Amino acid sequence: MSLPPVLQNSLRLPVVGAPMFIVSGPKLVIEQCRAGIVGSFPALNARPQPLLDDWLAEITETLELERAANPDKPIAPFAVNQICHASNDRLEADLESCVKFKVPIIITSLRPPQIVVDAVHSYGGVVFHDVINMRHARKAIEQGVDGIIAVCAGAGGHAGMLSPFALIKELRAEFDGTILLSGAMTSGQDVIAAQAIGADLAYIGSRFIATEEANADSGYKQMLVETAAVDIVYSSLFTGVLGNYLKPSITNAGLDPDNLPAADKSTMNFGSGGNQKSKAWRDIWGAGQGVGSIHDVLPVAELVERMADEYADTMARLRGAA
Repeated sequence: MSLPPVLQNSLRLPVVGAPMFIVSGPKLVIEQCRAGIVGSFPALNARPQPLLDDWLAEITETLELERAANPDKPIAPFAVNQICHASNDRLEADLESCVKFKVPIIITSLRPPQIVVDAVHSYGGVVFHDVINMRHARKAIEQGVDGIIAVCAGAGGHAGMLSPFALIKELRAEFDGTILLSGAMTSGQDVIAAQAIGADLAYIGSRFIATEEANADSGYKQMLVETAAVDIVYSSLFTGVLGNYLKPSITNAGLDPDNLPAADKSTMNFGSGGNQKSKAWRDIWGAGQGVGSIHDVLPVAELVERMADEYADTMARLRGAA
């Protein structure tokens, strides 16, 4: 197992709150870090681009004050997600902002992140890159990333189709850096399971949409409570990349979730203004297959407390059975 220094002695639970489109903002990130897990957000959530500096200043200053006031409490670092795709015309400006504020962790997506790795390593930050297979992982490893996020079957949003038992084992055989696992995790027991198969950290998104601090429509949060794994649809229509979405939200948009056409990757657009198609899909809500175990909407602090108790209780039982 491998954790970079920035994550050693700063976590209550070995968990990263995944960055989520629209949903993740300063309020959610700060509460996740205060609770002792890494909070993160996509840089593109801060619109227009100059707002990113304001968000980074708010998060950095708030967490610094929190650490000063609570020196014995694990206050986690935060992360910013950068979309390394040709259509993201903000990448250079967003990266400059992250370097300016020395963001501790950068999460990269979609393309090999060499330009990001060089910039972040210049000030001592770390880069985690998300992948759905070993081909993508090898490209990222060659470019010097510090961690690989294995986005496996059942993960919310853009996700792969591989079993975590397959991908984590293959990653661990070739990579001695930090490995994060994404896919259908909602509890402290799930975090232990991720570690048991070789991951260092659990990468959890959907469960944190159903929190009071998440910037999500109340209907979205309630849909997470009311749905189950059977209600997740895997489609490329909405972004050009295959991902998991809530079937009722697709139905509410007037589409047949069982007969969706495929989309080409050329339809992707992650620029500063988005496009008309992406705006049309704003009420198509992403989620992972773990929704069946989401039963309530809680404050982040209460949710992490529950997960920490589940983690501790399960570890105690496992040690007792050994």
